[in-house]
Amino acid sequence: MEALLSSTTFPVKRALYSPPSDKPLQFFPTKINLNRPQKSSHSVQKNASFSLSLPLRISASAQTAPSTEASTSSSVPSEMKAWSYSEYGAVDVLKFESNVAVPEVKEDQVLIKVVAAALNPVDFKRRLGKFQATDSPLPTVPGYDVAGIVVKVGSQVKGLKEGDEVYGDIHEKALDGPKQFGSLAEYTAVEEKLLALKPKNLDFAQAAGLPLAIETAYEGLERAGFSSGKSILVLGGAGGVGSLVIQLAKHVFGASKIAATASTPKLDFLRSLGADLAIDYTKENFEDLPERFDVVYDSVGQCDRAVKAVKEGGSVVVLTGAVTPPGFRFVVTSNGEMLKKLNPFLESGKVKPLIDPKGPFPFDQVKEAFSYLETGRATGKVVIYPIP
Repeated sequence: MEALLSSTTFPVKRALYSPPSDKPLQFFPTKINLNRPQKSSHSVQKNASFSLSLPLRISASAQTAPSTEASTSSSVPSEMKAWSYSEYGAVDVLKFESNVAVPEVKEDQVLIKVVAAALNPVDFKRRLGKFQATDSPLPTVPGYDVAGIVVKVGSQVKGLKEGDEVYGDIHEKALDGPKQFGSLAEYTAVEEKLLALKPKNLDFAQAAGLPLAIETAYEGLERAGFSSGKSILVLGGAGGVGSLVIQLAKHVFGASKIAATASTPKLDFLRSLGADLAIDYTKENFEDLPERFDVVYDSVGQCDRAVKAVKEGGSVVVLTGAVTPPGFRFVVTSNGEMLKKLNPFLESGKVKPLIDPKGPFPFDQVKEAFSYLETGRATGKVVIYPIP
C-alpha cells in the first residue's frame, strides 16, 4: 500500500528505469505494431501517452461514497492514485501508487473520472502474464470494466459530453494490445465507441460489474445462433458471465428451457435468475441427463463434457480451457453499441447486475479482491467501489 511509483523500478524496453523520488511517474510513449502473424513471434509495442498529477491518500475516508457531481476538464489534476504492476506474477506484484500521470485524451476518446470498476478472470490472467506476447508494455494499470463520469472529451467525440455518466469495457480487444492504463485508477481514457450511458436505474457499482461480462454473454449467444424457442445449458451459472447468460437467454433471446450448474448453496440463486433446471455439479453429472440442449455455454472449462450434452447440430460456446468439436472459443470485442442495445432490458429490471455479496471492495482492498476472485468462488461480479 505504501509503495509509490517513485520508488519502484520499471522495465522499459528491457532497460530499467527508476524515476526520481521527487518526480511523478511517467508512462513513456511507445508504439504498437498490430500487423503481425497470429502464431509466430509477436512484435508488441504500443501507442500510450501518459501524464498526470494529484496527491492521493488511502484512508478511512475512502469508504465514503464519492460525489457523483461531474468535474470539468479545468479541474482535472495531472497526477492520480492508481494500482499498477511492473512485473508479471501473483497478487503481491500489485502496488498502490499515488503519483501516476493522468492519461492524455486522444481525439476519439473521453477522460473518465472513475467511480467504480470490476474485476474479471482476464485481469488476473493478464497479471500472471498469460498473454504477455500481445500485452502492452509494463508497467500496467489493470482493469477492464469501468463506470464513471466524463470530465473531458476529445475533438472528434460527438455523442458524449462532460458530466455524462457512462460505463463500458475500456479495452476493445481483451487479449490483443489492451491499454497500458486500465480502470483501477482515478481516471482512465476510453474511446467513445466502447462506452454507453449508464442505465438510469443502476448505481455506479452495479453498472461497473456489467460491461465485459454482459458483452461476453451476449456475443457468445449470438455466435451460437441462439434464438427464441431453443434450449440452453449454462456451465457455471452463478458466475459473472454465466449469471448473465441465463438472464439474457430468458429475457432477451426467449429460451424455451434453461438449465444451469452450480454448487449446492447456489441452486436457489440459479432459479431466481430464471433457470428451469438447477443442477448441483457436486452431486450430478450434467452429461448423464437424458435431455440434450441446442446450446451449451461453458464458462468453466469443461468442453470435453459439454459436447456430450449438446444436440446434434448444436453449438458449444467455450470461454476457457481446451476446445473439443463442435465447441468453439471466442474473445469478446468491446462494443458500446451492444451496451446501448441492452440498456432497455437493464432499465426495465428484466436483466439485473449481480455483485458478489462480499463486495463491493473499497479501493484500498484491490489485492484482497483479486485474491477472492482467484478462488473461483465468487457469485456474480467482484466490484471495486468507491474509487476516490
